[in-house]
Amino acid sequence: QVHLVESGGGLVQAGGSLRLSCAASGRMLSNYVMGWFRQAPGKEREFVAVITWSGTSISYADSVKGRFTISRDNVKSTVYLQMNSLKPEDTAVYYCNAYYRSNEYWGQGTQVTVSS
Repeated sequence: QVHLVESGGGLVQAGGSLRLSCAASGRMLSNYVMGWFRQAPGKEREFVAVITWSGTSISYADSVKGRFTISRDNVKSTVYLQMNSLKPEDTAVYYCNAYYRSNEYWGQGTQVTVSS
């Protein structure tokens, strides 16, 4: 069992920045691929970024490349999403995800609202 708690969301003007955090707890965390997804009102949940606990593999959605950076602190068991140059279309609930084989866990989500 893995427990994920997101924080750091809020309201920001277009062009601003936010940093989301995902604190993870549980067994065998080093086996899990950690990711961020988001879901805007009326839309399906979509992939944002993913990182392995070793940090050797990172991937981003095209829509956030060059603006968002995913990272992790293994000592704190925390994954971050640094979001720069935010746009109104980045407005969504952002969810942390942990995945390993057939095991998948989600956090409760944190709201990010970008005003124009």
